[in-house]
Amino acid sequence: MSSPKPTVLFVCVHNAGRSQMAAGFMNALGAGRVQVLSAGSAPKDSINPIAVQAMQEVGIDISNNSPKVLTPEAVQESDAVITMGCGDACPFYPGKRYEDWVLDDPAGQGIESVRVIRDEIKKRVEQLLSELLSQ
Repeated sequence: MSSPKPTVLFVCVHNAGRSQMAAGFMNALGAGRVQVLSAGSAPKDSINPIAVQAMQEVGIDISNNSPKVLTPEAVQESDAVITMGCGDACPFYPGKRYEDWVLDDPAGQGIESVRVIRDEIKKRVEQLLSELLSQ
């Protein structure tokens, strides 16, 4: 049985950049209408500070988030699973909506490059949100 509001899981390898930025946008733009999860197949110890800075520039604070390990349960309870370069490490369950967003990894990149990635993530999150809420 699915919950009254859709659940979205954002997954990348380290859960320190792309998936955290996507979750930040979905939480902000979804305004409580969507449950948001994020995880990594090999999570880092902390969020990428450049990703935190890039999100703060648009008024979204992800500095208190922490990378989480991807679990089969997180995938099972999600209506949509958005992967960002985690390849075969992401478990697959029939009946789920899957999208793979091909985005550069912000790790090791400067703020200029991370802003481009951030803005692309925002566009995709806005599109996904409108689709989820119109179902």
